[in-house]
Amino acid sequence: MKYIVVTGGVMSGLGKGITTASIGRILKNRGYEVTAVKIDPYLNIDAGTMNPAQHGEVFVLKDGGEADLDLGNYERFLDISLTSDHNITTGKVYQTVIEKERRGDYLGATVQIIPHITDQIKESIKSAAQNSNGANKKAEICLVEVGGTVGDIESMPFLEAIRQLVGEMPKEDIALVHVTLVPEDNMGDHKTKPTQHSVKVLRELGLHPDVIVGRSENVMSSSTKKKISDFCGVAQKAVISAATAKDIYEVPMEMEKEGLASVVRDLLHLEERSVDNEWYRTVSREYTKRASVAIVSKYGIEDVYISIKESLKHAGRSLSTEVDIIWVDAESYEMSTLADVDGILIPGGFGSRGIEGKISAIEYARENNIPFLGLCLGFQLAVIEFCRHVLGWENATSEEMGEGKHVIAILPEQEDVTDLGGTMRLGDCEIDIKKGTRIEKLYGATRIVERHRHRYEVNPDYIPDIEKAGLVFSGICGPRMESCEIPEKDFFLATQFHPEFKSTPTHPSPPYLGFVEACAKRRKGE
Repeated sequence: MKYIVVTGGVMSGLGKGITTASIGRILKNRGYEVTAVKIDPYLNIDAGTMNPAQHGEVFVLKDGGEADLDLGNYERFLDISLTSDHNITTGKVYQTVIEKERRGDYLGATVQIIPHITDQIKESIKSAAQNSNGANKKAEICLVEVGGTVGDIESMPFLEAIRQLVGEMPKEDIALVHVTLVPEDNMGDHKTKPTQHSVKVLRELGLHPDVIVGRSENVMSSSTKKKISDFCGVAQKAVISAATAKDIYEVPMEMEKEGLASVVRDLLHLEERSVDNEWYRTVSREYTKRASVAIVSKYGIEDVYISIKESLKHAGRSLSTEVDIIWVDAESYEMSTLADVDGILIPGGFGSRGIEGKISAIEYARENNIPFLGLCLGFQLAVIEFCRHVLGWENATSEEMGEGKHVIAILPEQEDVTDLGGTMRLGDCEIDIKKGTRIEKLYGATRIVERHRHRYEVNPDYIPDIEKAGLVFSGICGPRMESCEIPEKDFFLATQFHPEFKSTPTHPSPPYLGFVEACAKRRKGE
């Protein structure tokens, strides 16, 4: 097993996750089996109870792990399936060490940061690296992204563990990539001082970068690279310019141009392999059509819905259709906002804020035959809207929202749950699809596997009346309704599951493909 460790300096939000995923894609295109680990220095066990408006989307893994959004980028770039083991947090590490101490595993030793915490970090990294990526494929190279910024107190135990790993392993088995900010002044000149200081802090921790990735708006000149090389003790060819790209999927191609592949190959003593450019061809496909989609949500922050945004992009690329996303505030929009869009999407979420606005948008889509896609909460609200305005049950609502006719009820196994972290219905579940339905046509199968994250379901008591009125529940998992559709509409589909969590550029999600295709047809007036 070989390791590539990615750290960040100067400031957060530089794109360590995309850099990590891009390095993995470059190696993947050369036939290497790659996996990835994200280290998050926060004390939370996982991202499940964190505010998405502050931290970004909670990405759900196949085993039900609720993880940082960077793991979604890893899966999309690398076409792999990760598990909760691939997201290491301070909370997980300390919890494991404390549990071992309580069992007496340390034989009376005084438990300390070094060696017990650092040993657990190393053990967790190695264990995740050996975990298969799906299809029982073992990785040859493990990418390890250390969250936060070098110098943060929260990251210190993790960086110390990395320092120990570097000392314990052969030099050709581990490489350190450091991502820093290279800002430009008013004259357009790149300034290297922040990078110099960041590398100085890294060296003080006993870590010496092999590669420096300089993030900037524009490509760095060779003189800037030489200056960074001279001051930071890194070969000039290993100073990689990472200018802002139009699309995140262009980043691996830009890094290819910078020569990163040969640098990594030399550092890790990898054999030279031919490049498969199929992935690059897929993500570079030209657009010939356009469509607009209104996402009606209570958050106007794109990172909260990054998997949805990327899934629309995946489907659009596959169909040569550029999707223009219009973010609509569920609490304050005017109905006229929806008049000119080609499709309406209601994403998942929790709580009562913005619910009535979302229901009104669903009603507008249904009555005006505008392509509609509902996801998780969007599925539940599609059922509520149908019950209110087709069946005439004016007080139809969800048990989550308060008093009324609870056509959406809490899952029986959730009734007595007190701990909120990791207790929802999470991860992969098998779903049986009814023959002859729209969703069967989209998937081309009568049994699928998709990921979930919810506590509520369609109330079984009302299902017969709802279906009799014309809403078809086309997917089921045991007693639970998983999808609904209205056959006579051009495209009206909602899913309890989250199809966006399995969408990749090379394997777009079927519901998104169908939705974007319907939106493009509406734009053309077909």
